[in-house]
Amino acid sequence: MKKIMLADDDQTIRLLVNATLRSDAYELIEASDGEEALTLARQELPDLILLDVTMPKVDGFEVCRRLKADPKTKDIRIIMLTARTQDADREQGETLGADGYFTKPFSPLALLGKIGEVLD
Repeated sequence: MKKIMLADDDQTIRLLVNATLRSDAYELIEASDGEEALTLARQELPDLILLDVTMPKVDGFEVCRRLKADPKTKDIRIIMLTARTQDADREQGETLGADGYFTKPFSPLALLGKIGEVLD
């Protein structure tokens, strides 16, 4: 079973992703802000993090930067999950080490496909 952490301050998105990933293939952990995401990532060491960019306390770009700089968490796969669609945002995520960039709103099937692609 793969462990996925979703870090997003939007409860509606958390509910949608939870419903999308509800299966025997994934264990889902949720964080509602950047600080909680950093703490849980270091404790749980998930296989993948779905990381919102715009969150309170610490934004997703900074969370990504810190996780990729830490030897304990640097190999965790990260997909930036955001409503920000500008090329500069996508490039910043790639520069920081994100493994993918997925924009909201999204199709649950497309998200499952992206998760499968990144975890394989």
